[in-house]
Amino acid sequence: MSSSTDSPKNNTGSSRSWIARFFIKSAIFVAGLGLCGALLGSLALALAWPNLPDLSAMIDYRPRVPLRIYTADKVLIGEFGEERRNILRFNEIPDVMKSAILSAEDDRFYQHGGIDWAGVARAVVANITHMSKTQGASTITMQVARNFYLSSEKTYTRKFYELLLTFKIEATLTKDQILDLYMNQIFLGHRAYGFAAASRTYFGKQLSDITPAEAAMLAGIPKAPSRFNPIANFDRAKSRQAYVLGRMHGLGYLTDAEYQQAMAQEIVLKSAPGTPAGGYAIHGEYVAELARQLLYGVYQDNIYSRGFNVYTTVHSEDQEAAYQAIRDGILDYTRRARFTGPEETIDLPAGIEQDPARLDALLDGLQEKHPDNGDLLTGIVLEASPTKVTVARTAKQIIEITDKGALRVVARGLVKGAKDDVRIERGSVVYVHQTADHWELINLPSVQAALVSLRPQDGAIRALVGGFHFEDGNFNRVTQAWRQPGSAFKPFIYASALERGLTPATQVSDEPFVLTAAQTGSKAWTPKNYGQKYEPMLTMRQGLYKSKNMVSIRIMQAVGPKYVQDYITRFGFDRERQPPVLPLALGAGSVTPLQLAGGFAVFANGGYRVPPYLIDHVTDSSGKVIMRAQPVVAGDAAARAVDPRTVYVMNDMLRGVATYGTGARVHRELKRNDVGGKTGTTNDSHDAWFAGYTPKLVGIAWMGYDQPRSLGSGETGGGAALPIWLDYMRVALKDQAESPPPPMPDGLAVVNGEFYFDEFPPGQAVARVGLPSPNDVPLDGGGIDGIGDLLNQLTGGSSTPRQAQPSFIEF
Repeated sequence: MSSSTDSPKNNTGSSRSWIARFFIKSAIFVAGLGLCGALLGSLALALAWPNLPDLSAMIDYRPRVPLRIYTADKVLIGEFGEERRNILRFNEIPDVMKSAILSAEDDRFYQHGGIDWAGVARAVVANITHMSKTQGASTITMQVARNFYLSSEKTYTRKFYELLLTFKIEATLTKDQILDLYMNQIFLGHRAYGFAAASRTYFGKQLSDITPAEAAMLAGIPKAPSRFNPIANFDRAKSRQAYVLGRMHGLGYLTDAEYQQAMAQEIVLKSAPGTPAGGYAIHGEYVAELARQLLYGVYQDNIYSRGFNVYTTVHSEDQEAAYQAIRDGILDYTRRARFTGPEETIDLPAGIEQDPARLDALLDGLQEKHPDNGDLLTGIVLEASPTKVTVARTAKQIIEITDKGALRVVARGLVKGAKDDVRIERGSVVYVHQTADHWELINLPSVQAALVSLRPQDGAIRALVGGFHFEDGNFNRVTQAWRQPGSAFKPFIYASALERGLTPATQVSDEPFVLTAAQTGSKAWTPKNYGQKYEPMLTMRQGLYKSKNMVSIRIMQAVGPKYVQDYITRFGFDRERQPPVLPLALGAGSVTPLQLAGGFAVFANGGYRVPPYLIDHVTDSSGKVIMRAQPVVAGDAAARAVDPRTVYVMNDMLRGVATYGTGARVHRELKRNDVGGKTGTTNDSHDAWFAGYTPKLVGIAWMGYDQPRSLGSGETGGGAALPIWLDYMRVALKDQAESPPPPMPDGLAVVNGEFYFDEFPPGQAVARVGLPSPNDVPLDGGGIDGIGDLLNQLTGGSSTPRQAQPSFIEF
């Protein structure tokens, strides 16, 4: 009996035959697909290869290099642009950096032809083993191809072009050229492109000075720049560094001793707020920003990618001295002022000191809200008493403040019964500052100051600091703050008087001066001398030495306010900001510190107006000079602004101010005879000034609040601004020999020890100005017209931000 069902044996044979046929057919199909693929691949290659980018841009590499700002002595102080780069030639890159990169990224770089097939196999095995993508096989050449020409999109088309371009790069460039390109253009986090830029960004040093430990940390960044850079995540960067050092050791780039030394080296990051991590050697933020603005006015947005190098006139040592003088002057004032209390006070959990991780997390949050300000560091009070305050900066850094002088500054916050808003207690968030010999607790300053110095021969700015901390707001008080100059403006009034027949020996009334409401057409005006001290008569020289307001008013009254307004424009002051009324004699107009520096430069250089300038020259990325300053130079007849006799006499008088008058501290401390200067303090001590100079350097220091208010009773230019000026000048003048007295110009005579112009000899010069009477009026009828409007303006309006409204000056 037959059956339609095959036996097991027949079934097995049939199955085997079917499987064999399947594999044969599949093999033929795959072979066909492979042949088709090869044909299609060849066709694609033939079509794609001519469309690959030309490598000329790679060979002649011109990256997007940012705008860089330098001092005159070639110290970098600022960079602006999307990318920071420092391009080095291949032979300028140290071998330790090359070996670190090869160890981290592509140890067979010099053996493969662009694709490391052994590396690909390793990566495939590792990824299958871990069931995830744990390893990549991208070579240095492939990374160069991707970074120069291709997007980062993850498509087969992009990968295909990457492979083709990799082969083209390998066929066109040498291995050294490829590695050179990679090391100069790879992104390494924090806008740093290339290892030279990264070395300065993270370690504040040149790549030539790199250690194996630092090189390994940099070499570990390309794997994941946002995660493995040491600023974003130091622990991850440190872990990656250990891996790279192990590879360097295993590949023979480091000996056993070198490897152990590198593993043990402490990595120090040098960073500064608001600058590239790694910071700059000096604090030139205000200079860099001003230079950027000036260049932007010429080239607009093109300045950020063309690799311009701007060389300013600023000298690095002078600039750092100016920065430190401003910081010290403001901190000294803050110590004198009333302690205003901690930043805030929080409920600090009991026992948190024993939980370092928890305390550090709390401090991290507080420091985001109250960030460090230069060397003023945020901390939280753990305990406080009148004799000791304990502050946690971090869980590991616990600071004990016990210095009696330091505690005296904050005493009102430590006494029993202190008011809530000033009380220092557990949980108070404070700023601490380390002086030369102790820690102190201090308010974050709210007062501001500015300092500018320039070379009077041509106006080149030597130093410029526009405020306490640039990152608090980059408002530059040197160039943007229009403030009342107070008595610092008096020398220009006196200079005008010399050309109208007054002499240093002219007798001037110092009795109180009054203008009635009828005379002003508005309010009575009763200006005062500082300290309300008056004398019957003083010589003009004595009036300047003592900075007597009544003397200055009567001099301006005699000369005529309209004449004075015209005359002072010779020094570079704006006519519209200097109203032709008597309060101008007391500095009731407005100037910027830079403008005042330009004015005093006329005295310093013999009578020539030389506009200040900041940029000496600009080069392009190849070093070619594309712009160079052509400053006005003292001695050019076309720049003559003031009679040389007037300058000679004023210099003599201003040196007397710095020796015997309100600025006598200058001579006592600098012990130089070639320094002239003038203090200035405005009404209610809103502004404090000192303007001082030698024949080779002019310096202006200012202190005040952005929203004008009193600095405090007794705060004057001599006490608040002069110390800043002195701290700076001690450094700036230390290598400058004292200038000899200049020869007396023709047309000037000395009679009975005092100077007279030939056209105004004794008997013809003005011998006496003003009577000891409250009814003095201007000799030319000027000075009263318009004063009523000014009085209303002075007393009726609110102050505008960062600019004092005109008011009456007491000193």
